Amino acid sequence: MNGAKTLTVRLLLFAAGVLCGGPAVAAGPLRITVLYDNTAHRPDCRADGGFACLAEGTQKTILFDTGTKADIFAANVGVLRADLIRVDAIVISHPHGDHTGGIPIALKARAGLPVFLPFGSPSALTESLRSAGASVVTVEGPADVGPDALVTGPVGGPVPEQALVIRRPEGLVVVTGCSHPGIVAIVERAKQVAGGKVLAVLGGFHLLEHSDDAVAGIVARLQELGVEKVGATHCTGEKAIEAFRKAYGARFVEMGAGRVVELP
Repeated sequence: MNGAKTLTVRLLLFAAGVLCGGPAVAAGPLRITVLYDNTAHRPDCRADGGFACLAEGTQKTILFDTGTKADIFAANVGVLRADLIRVDAIVISHPHGDHTGGIPIALKARAGLPVFLPFGSPSALTESLRSAGASVVTVEGPADVGPDALVTGPVGGPVPEQALVIRRPEGLVVVTGCSHPGIVAIVERAKQVAGGKVLAVLGGFHLLEHSDDAVAGIVARLQELGVEKVGATHCTGEKAIEAFRKAYGARFVEMGAGRVVELP
């Protein structure tokens, strides 16, 4: 990132209240509520292809992705009584429609929110967000979302995609959208930019078209990287999810719309 762009991003982050000095670790429990997913954990939530979750217990309440259909996103938010008025920032993993559909609902609840988009997102999406009143933060590299949370910036590959990394006392929690660059590459980047061990990785792993051997290799590599807990969902694929469930046992985190994941 050149000097002018770096200054622009830092000014936007400062204005949004997310540049607060060095890294911090939240002391309270982390609560991640799955608002949108391919499956439903609760019978009163609607399942649909897409992903969204709400991270609370961080120093800034963060909405990560917003699913596909605004009406389903709004319905699940209502059922789960997720208070979007308390959201401090929106992080979009990548600009595909199954992660951006509910943004208008979130902005209606609280106008002017900073929306963190990975560099390379379509200009039409950026302009539509600005027209809706969002403060768009286009991120080329690692950037703070709050004192205890950051985005990796685009990891690489044909789809610009970033992950959310939350610092916890017991390690990093990495939240992914679809992992188009590869879940291993994302975890490696998270460790590189945030430091420390990985307590959990939650979200889509994009392994639908991978062979059983390839999935086994990915599982093994995440274990080598010290990932303690895994919550694979959305575009991971049922066979791959089962492989993670078998490998991680009690340390596998079941996901689905309505699931509330609590971490120390």
